[in-house]
Amino acid sequence: MGIFAVKTTASQERTVADMIINREEPEIHAALAPDSLTSYVMVEADGDAVLSRVLEDIPHARNIVPGESDISEVEHFLSPKPDVEGIAEGDIVELIAGPFKGEKAQVQRIDEGKDQVTVELYEATVPIPVTVRGDQIRVLDSDER
Repeated sequence: MGIFAVKTTASQERTVADMIINREEPEIHAALAPDSLTSYVMVEADGDAVLSRVLEDIPHARNIVPGESDISEVEHFLSPKPDVEGIAEGDIVELIAGPFKGEKAQVQRIDEGKDQVTVELYEATVPIPVTVRGDQIRVLDSDER
């Protein structure tokens, strides 16, 4: 059993992965189409022969990359990345959801455990700290860049 990389048409990775899994082949165990990996789908299968047979009927699937991948090469795709990763204190952010949507703010504190960020709104007359989820903000300007 191994992990194989399948070359696909760009932007068709999820479609190809879904079609591979929908075949319900007992020798194919999983298919992974991470957003950060363009034009490739990772497939766990008993061998590349069964995978080649399945890919013959799947549009947008080009070919199998020769050789097997190790689990260490794909495990970083399997663990979720926290939304607050890449945000630093002092960064200028825009709120993209919630009651303050569209407001600009400066990051005061980051709670990675809860995936939350405390920001201070720019336009506010009195500085009010507001705590929002990490997926509700977008970094506009970072001190580290």
